[in-house]
Amino acid sequence: MESFGSYVNAFNNLVWSDALVYLCLITGVYFTVRMKFPQIRLIRDMVRLLIGKGSQSGISSFQAFATTVGSRVGMGNIAGVSTAIYFGGPGAIFWMWLISILGAASAFAESALAQAYKVKVNNQYAGGAAYFSEQGLHLKPLSILFAIATILGPGILMPGVQVQSIALSFDMAFQVNDIVVGVLCTILVAMVICGGIKRISVVAELLAPVMCVAYILITLYIFAVNIDKVPGAFALIFRSAFGMEQAFAGIVGAAISWGVKRGVYSNEAGQGSGAIVAAAAECDHPAEQGLVQAFSVFVDTLVICTASALIIILTNCYNVVDLQEKAIVEHIPGVAYGILWAQTALVRAVGSWSGQFLAVIIVLFVFTSLMGYYYQAESNVTYLSSGNPKAIWAFRVAFLISCFAGVLIENKVVWSMGDTGCGLMAWFNIIAILLLSSKACAILKDYEEQKRSGVKPLFDPKKFNVPDVSSVWADVARKRS
Repeated sequence: MESFGSYVNAFNNLVWSDALVYLCLITGVYFTVRMKFPQIRLIRDMVRLLIGKGSQSGISSFQAFATTVGSRVGMGNIAGVSTAIYFGGPGAIFWMWLISILGAASAFAESALAQAYKVKVNNQYAGGAAYFSEQGLHLKPLSILFAIATILGPGILMPGVQVQSIALSFDMAFQVNDIVVGVLCTILVAMVICGGIKRISVVAELLAPVMCVAYILITLYIFAVNIDKVPGAFALIFRSAFGMEQAFAGIVGAAISWGVKRGVYSNEAGQGSGAIVAAAAECDHPAEQGLVQAFSVFVDTLVICTASALIIILTNCYNVVDLQEKAIVEHIPGVAYGILWAQTALVRAVGSWSGQFLAVIIVLFVFTSLMGYYYQAESNVTYLSSGNPKAIWAFRVAFLISCFAGVLIENKVVWSMGDTGCGLMAWFNIIAILLLSSKACAILKDYEEQKRSGVKPLFDPKKFNVPDVSSVWADVARKRS
């Protein structure tokens, strides 16, 4: 197992080299500047567009938003935040914020492209980087590589992080055996994923708002009782991000790297996973779903990740190590980074019942994340197999096995596996959206021009030389006429 872990860590370091870190940042800056800050200018449109109806072939905008938020809001927002602080110090949180703001523009681009190039498979919409790389770039090898990366990432490598976190949380809160938690979680996931995107989106629509609101409410309570410490916590984050906090001056590079890495892992902007769900939505113009998905990035990082970070920092429930993994700060000796930091913080701030409360909330976080992971991977199994039912069922079995395996693999290794899966997707997706950047920008321009003219935006694929393979947009036009 030790040698397996060393191989996983080595490959993860290769995937998540500085090149990918800066590629994520540069891509976000590029789309932000070229599209004139759409994540700021059009925030009212983002909220308005959440209300929309689905159809037999597609899900509603809110269901797509909820499914994406459900996927994005998971252990990356709680355990992932603690990992960023452990290796990069409190300053890593600033870089998570930055990649969130910049990444919202990347999320718009990938989701708008996914909508524009979506197809109909088995009477349901499907899309994402695999589809727009093939149709828009005519790069079949890139499509195949992204599809494989998505099956490996959300389908095989990433679920273990989620299930392990829930097992650790329940062990601390209720002293429940890891294996029992793993079995129960796997059974529950199996019951939902066999119903496809419709069932997944309905469940996510119900659970995502509940879990977010519950977590935010308990966070606000902690803020209220520690209100005098809040300014100091924010000051610590900013000082540490730029090396002005003496204790963390030597790990600024690590703060940037881990902030970006955990930011992408958490909000998935640029990774391409949100675009896959976005393609399943019913809408009149690709820009609409692009804006909805950009908003989900804000919810994920600026709200949920910030809440987790401040809970941990306000209660001093964190440790920090240097590049050689020697302790710089050790506020909670012997407590492994991850979900246990957040639970310890809540118990300190609120009482023992809050640890149990968080364990229950984590069930919702994990459950919705796993459902999102499954759909992202299944969509690409469908792409590679042309919708072969046997391939889909074989993947379902593999996905459930990977869920259960999370309780059997060591903590550091399972996080490295998750990072690797996320990073592989990001490489291929970012290459694709950069090559199609002109089309993504043109789609946004078309949407805004129609709005300014007083017309409800409607997408015409011929105008952009987008092949309407399944007559998806022709059907939308007929419904509008």
